Amino acid sequence: MIWEDLNENLILLDLDLKSSEEVFRTIGGTLTKEGYCKDTYVQALIDREKDFPTGINMGNFGIAIPHTDRRHVIKGGVAIGQLRTSVKFYQMGSMDEEVCAKLIFMLAVDDPKSHLTFLQRILQVVQDGNVLEKLIKAKSKNEIYEIIREKEELLEKEK
Repeated sequence: MIWEDLNENLILLDLDLKSSEEVFRTIGGTLTKEGYCKDTYVQALIDREKDFPTGINMGNFGIAIPHTDRRHVIKGGVAIGQLRTSVKFYQMGSMDEEVCAKLIFMLAVDDPKSHLTFLQRILQVVQDGNVLEKLIKAKSKNEIYEIIREKEELLEKEK
């Protein structure tokens, strides 16, 4: 479950960032400062995004799920960045389709096998447009945590 792994210090609200590089430096810098990633992590994100975009169009909103390979990671985790205004990313699997992302799930992947599972968990949560809108409008770290927890518990009951 995502909510069980969330660290309050990795939930960043109302970020006033203008570019994907600022997103990488701010959120990736937080992952580094908190001991999740090595100093090479931010540059690795920037480099990887050029070849493997991480934006996902979710209808009314876009998200991005930037990550890089494990040699830049100390321990696994996820940082969530809520952006004040949309930042341009490119659609995953495309180099020309723009996505205006307002929510970032930045992954510190230490186990490549769990990487896809974690991506699937994030997508299950944000595929619900109401949940996505609540996350984008949340006013506190606890609110983000509770929105994700409630959605994941509901998904578990549906299994």
